[in-house]
Amino acid sequence: MKASILAFQPELPAELLEKLARIKLLLVDVDGVLTDGQIQFDDQLLESKGFSTRDGLALGRISRFGLRTGAISGRESRATEARLQGLKFDVIRLGFLEKWPVAKEIIDELGLEAHEVAFIGDDLVDWPVLARCGLSVAPADAHPGIRNAVELVLSSEGGRGCVREFVDLWLHANGRWTDFVNSFESAEDGR
Repeated sequence: MKASILAFQPELPAELLEKLARIKLLLVDVDGVLTDGQIQFDDQLLESKGFSTRDGLALGRISRFGLRTGAISGRESRATEARLQGLKFDVIRLGFLEKWPVAKEIIDELGLEAHEVAFIGDDLVDWPVLARCGLSVAPADAHPGIRNAVELVLSSEGGRGCVREFVDLWLHANGRWTDFVNSFESAEDGR
């Protein structure tokens, strides 16, 4: 007989679990975090990107468990905007290369403190936010300097479930894993 999915328990240091338990807002970069960083154009120069359905499954329902979501990207993209709106992100800011002023504005608007915010970023442009937020996180394939400097390097790559991995860790740290799993009994959310 297989073990119950509810028995899944990641092993994390106590300090990291404490930080995860304080997080109220997850901010993410887009290209290299929600996507694999590739941008494709067809012959009409229409842009397309690939997004992980695993990330989408978690992001589409995590707000009901107490975690708000936001994205800050250096690029404007209709594909990105449509995806984030479809996942009901609380905050979407596209076209901002200087991300810390935007992140600070979001934090203030939501009445939060920086220590209540996690940021997942993959490249040097993300460092100003990573350095100032409560929990700095990177996908497995982030720039080596970023991986070296953040508090948590995920085992999944950008666009390949790294955000889902973070959400699972957050759910465990906040005692919501069982509730999340049980929420699929009457699943209504798409990926």
